[in-house]
Amino acid sequence: MGTLITRRYVRTRSLQKEMVIDQSIVDRAGRILIARNTIMDEFHIESLKKMGVPGVYIREGEEDDVPEDNTQAPVVSAAVQKEIDKHMVNDRAKVKLSESVKARVAEGIQYIYNDTSSEGFTNTTRNITDDLMKAISDNDAIAVDISTLKISDEYTFKHSVDVATMAMIVAKKYGLNDKEVYELGISGLLHDVGKSKIPNEILNKAGKLTDDEFAMMKQHSLFGYSILKDKDDLSNPIKLGVLQHHEKMNGRGYPMSVESSKINLFARIISVADIYDALVTERPYKKPFSPRDAVEMIMSMTEELDINVMRSFLESVILYPVGTDVELSTGERARVVENNPQYVLRPKVVGLSSGKSYDLSAIENASIVIL
Repeated sequence: MGTLITRRYVRTRSLQKEMVIDQSIVDRAGRILIARNTIMDEFHIESLKKMGVPGVYIREGEEDDVPEDNTQAPVVSAAVQKEIDKHMVNDRAKVKLSESVKARVAEGIQYIYNDTSSEGFTNTTRNITDDLMKAISDNDAIAVDISTLKISDEYTFKHSVDVATMAMIVAKKYGLNDKEVYELGISGLLHDVGKSKIPNEILNKAGKLTDDEFAMMKQHSLFGYSILKDKDDLSNPIKLGVLQHHEKMNGRGYPMSVESSKINLFARIISVADIYDALVTERPYKKPFSPRDAVEMIMSMTEELDINVMRSFLESVILYPVGTDVELSTGERARVVENNPQYVLRPKVVGLSSGKSYDLSAIENASIVIL
């Protein structure tokens, strides 16, 4: 039996060399400065002190002590494979970015978040959106595989770019025209630009924020609007998307707690994408939720989110790509052979041992779920 790996909060002044950090440290622009699993040295510790980070989580125990996952791909008989092939329907076209485009997008997003007053701010933002729009158009993409959505790499601005990409796909499903989808992409890219004005010690706090710290964090949408409001080359819907992306349909959002009729459509769409990506992304204070759990949480937010936007989101995402192996509540392993946009959690599958097909969206299979 190996040593149990534990996670412990340590104040920065008590950190020692060789400790392994169990969270990522980001700057106000969203860049990861110290990656999770880094072995701390004097430079890292001094950097945390200079940034004003009060404390971090460290990991204790050896990674080698964790039992290896010896799971192998299941052996599928010829008869079962024939059944899988018979039922398999390829997924809808998904958005993809080449490595060169990812690099260009990453460089551009760093530029605009680092210098919000730059003369090239708007042009750089538009260039990034051009790349995202072209990727959607080139692939004729109408869906996004949310279980693997990683448009930008973990060292840049994953959240902003992923939210923009997801929001653009949802907007297409919702019925917005190309100009609106493009402008929504700009708003999505910039929705968190106000966080460049939030102190690092709040952005990186590993524990729960105090009331005063949370009040400061909630100002980021106002800060973002303040950055954009005098930029005449950006439209009002773009600015309102940034300002209102944390407002809720029941009037309990922020920063102004406005009622649903006053919430801009861009903000309603960005809100859904933002919530999903925040749920599945590791933060200094939380572990990530699984894509399935995140989708179920969004489905429960009927009072807070625009129902029509939520529907477009659910019909735009692919949770279990065709070819994925899943565990059924019956105990059988199965392979996904077809997705149903109307029932994102309940695709059609074929049992890997029985060869039997199950349309999980059908009434007769209502008791069978994917674990």
